[in-house]
Amino acid sequence: MSVESKSAQEVSHQDSGFEPAAIRQQLDRLLVDPLFSNSKRYPVLLAYVVEETLLGNAAQLKERSIGVEVFGRSPSYDANADPVVRITAGEVRKRLTQYYYNPAHAAELVIELPLGSYIPIFQVPLHPPEADVPVPLPDLAPEVPLSPVAPATKRSFPWLRWLLVCLLVVGAAAGGLMAGLGYRPAAPPNPMDRFWAPITGATGSATYCVGEPARNPLEIGTVDSLQPTPPADYKAEPLYFRLHYSGLFAMADVMTLTRTAAALETRHKAFRVLPASDASFAQLREGPIVLIGAFDNIWTLRITQNLRFGFESENGVALIVDRKSKNQTTWATAWDLPYQKLNRDYAIVARIHDTTTGQPVIIAAGISEEGTEAAGEMLYDPEYLDVLLAKAPHDWEKMNLEAVIETQVIGGHPGPPRVLAMEAW
Repeated sequence: MSVESKSAQEVSHQDSGFEPAAIRQQLDRLLVDPLFSNSKRYPVLLAYVVEETLLGNAAQLKERSIGVEVFGRSPSYDANADPVVRITAGEVRKRLTQYYYNPAHAAELVIELPLGSYIPIFQVPLHPPEADVPVPLPDLAPEVPLSPVAPATKRSFPWLRWLLVCLLVVGAAAGGLMAGLGYRPAAPPNPMDRFWAPITGATGSATYCVGEPARNPLEIGTVDSLQPTPPADYKAEPLYFRLHYSGLFAMADVMTLTRTAAALETRHKAFRVLPASDASFAQLREGPIVLIGAFDNIWTLRITQNLRFGFESENGVALIVDRKSKNQTTWATAWDLPYQKLNRDYAIVARIHDTTTGQPVIIAAGISEEGTEAAGEMLYDPEYLDVLLAKAPHDWEKMNLEAVIETQVIGGHPGPPRVLAMEAW
C-alpha cells in the first residue's frame, strides 16, 4: 500500500489531539533510543500498534492478531502456552515508563500503552516547552541556597517555591504514614537476582534443556569427535554408563533442575523442560536457556565448543579443556573408572549470551552426575554463588562468565563446589 493511500485511511488527529505526523515523529525518537533499539521484539510491537492505531485499525489490536502479524504465530496458536505478546507488551510498557522518566524527554509527546490493552494512547507532554527561557527548578538539598531571583527579562514563578514546600510537607507526611503502616522500601537486587536477571528478564518462556542418560554404550549421542568410545574390556557400571537407567533423566540432573527452577518460580518466570534430544534449534531460539548436564546433553557440548573451557573425550578419558592454554588440564576422569572409586569431579558453570541462538544461557554441567549437582548448587545457594562472583570483575553483570569448578565426592555425593578457573568477557 502506498503512502498516499495510507494517509487517506488515517485516523483523524482530532481523536487524539495530535497530527499523525507528530505521533510518527515521536515514535521514531522512541525506536532509536537504546531502550528499544537494542531489542528485536519491543520496537516491532510498539511500531505496529501505533501505526495500526493511526490507520484506524485499533479495534483489531488483540493478542492473537498481534501474535500472528508481528511474531509470525499461526492463527490457531495457544496464547496461554505461548504468551509472547503479553510478555513483550509488558516490557514495552516498562521501557516507555523509563524513557519518559528521563527529564530530557519531559517536553515530548507521550505515547503510552495502557495496562490490559494493546491500543496506544497519545498525551500531551509532561512539561510542555515554554516560549520564553525556562526557569530551572531550585535544588532541594538543604545545604545549597535557593537559586537567585531571575532577571526581569525572564519569567518568574513566585508560586513555584510554595508548591515545592507543599510537596515536601505532603511527602514527609506520607512517608510517616507508610512507616507507621509497616511499609519498607524494596530491597536492592541481591547477587542471586542479578545473576539470573538475563534469564528472568528475557522475553519468552525459558527452556530447561536436560541431559539424557544413555541406555547402553552404543546409544551415547554427542557432537562429532566428542563421542566417547567404550573400551574393549568394558564391564558393567563404569562411571559414565552408571547413570540412572530407571527414568529418562539422571537423578542428579533432576535435582539440579528442581533446585535452580526456584530461581525462576520465585521471580514468576515461565519455563518448560525438554530432553536434550527433543529440543530443536528453533525452540531454543524462542527464549532464554538453562542447560543441565554435559556429555549426555548435546546442546551443552555444542554451545561450549566456542568457549574457553569446554568438554572433550579422548583415549578413554573425559575432560574439561582450557583452549587458551597449551598445557593439558588435570580436570579429567577415565570413562572406565568404577563408580565406587570416584572421589573428585569437575564441572563448568557459565552465564553467557550465545551468539548462535541469540539467547542468554546458563550452564550447569559436570563430567559426571556429581559434577553437575555441584554446579547446580553454586547456582542456587547464595553462599557458593558469592564465592563464584568474588572472582569475577566488579562489572560482571554486563559480562559473560564461565568457570571451572571442582567437587570432592564421598559415597556418591558431591561436596562443596570450589572455583578453579574463571573467564569473563
